[in-house]
Amino acid sequence: MNILRFQDLIQQGRVRGRRVFIRADLNVPQDDAGRITEDTRIRASLPCIRMALDAGAAVMVTSHLGRPTEGQFKPEDSLAPVALRLGELLGPPYQRGVPLRANWVDGVQVAPGELVLLENCRLNKGEKKNDEALARKLAALCDIFVNDAFGTAHRAEATTYGIAQFAPLACAGPLLAAEIDAIGKALSNPRRPLLAIVAGSKVSTKLTILQSLAAKVDGLIVGGGIANTFMLAAGLPIGKSLAEPALVDQARTVMQAMKARGAEVPIPHDVVVATEFAGGAKAIVKSPREVAADEMILDIGPATASALAAKLGAAGTIVWNGPVGVFEFDAFAKGTETIARAIAASSAFSIAGGGDTLAAIAKYGIEKEIGYISTGGGAFLEVLEGKTLPAFEILQRRADG
Repeated sequence: MNILRFQDLIQQGRVRGRRVFIRADLNVPQDDAGRITEDTRIRASLPCIRMALDAGAAVMVTSHLGRPTEGQFKPEDSLAPVALRLGELLGPPYQRGVPLRANWVDGVQVAPGELVLLENCRLNKGEKKNDEALARKLAALCDIFVNDAFGTAHRAEATTYGIAQFAPLACAGPLLAAEIDAIGKALSNPRRPLLAIVAGSKVSTKLTILQSLAAKVDGLIVGGGIANTFMLAAGLPIGKSLAEPALVDQARTVMQAMKARGAEVPIPHDVVVATEFAGGAKAIVKSPREVAADEMILDIGPATASALAAKLGAAGTIVWNGPVGVFEFDAFAKGTETIARAIAASSAFSIAGGGDTLAAIAKYGIEKEIGYISTGGGAFLEVLEGKTLPAFEILQRRADG
């Protein structure tokens, strides 16, 4: 993908003294007292901010936080906790917090070598609808717009799309550029065999992803409630397991499309069942054909996990979205753990995304063994779906001139 990269501008000496507007993703979870409970997104945004400061730019950073009502400021919508944590991570002279600016749309005062954080951008009227008048005002604030927020790349908003249309220069920050590179490596020009793991509670939420991948991958591993629907499509009993019987025909179509290409959707050889959905429920391993009417499937069985691990070990590229069982309960986590450790041990290039997937990666401590961990949830899913993300499209259009 042809895009202008912030690193390129720095190397060309085009950043010093310039006003740089960075759209970051600092939408971090907070407790009821407003304290940040997990700061991964802030840490992931640091390289771009430091690059801009080190290059001598006048740096403005903004992000959304939560779901505020446009034009109606509430204390809980403020980026103040983010400003404090960002300053702590950056260190002097910001150790007591990065200066936070409210009502900034009509002008921001910041000198070269300095940094300010602009209050929650979704408080601005017209942000979510990508209002052109707002976008032009934002573009007038800067000489260079840097999008470093993959988590919002699937949304055409004023700070993710409109500003990129009208800013003198629009480029991708290091985090966004890394996502583009990893996605291209995994899907555009993958080393074969290409295997995808798509799991979740419902086929309906990921049907278009499954259909898109069915035309690309050499193996499509399904898990969770999605796998149960595919088991129904294969004529297997699933008891009272979570599934979508109305989508059996669509699941069967995906299986047929894969088979026509000489690829497959592996159906479990064995499953782990219980009669109740609880961490303390008795876990029983059995053949799928033996699942009773009062049982629910909560994990893949050890034989299936071992077979899938062997396939993953022989893969060239792995795309992973979703755990294959109820991994939050230890009795039903072995399938997901086996899959996770197989991916970690594989020589394949792996890319993983989605909240539950990241939780599984953290649980098993395999962060360093995954080729690339995507920071986007919805954006990652839309890429798997085969969509061109708005942020990618506008940056490519600006680069093409």
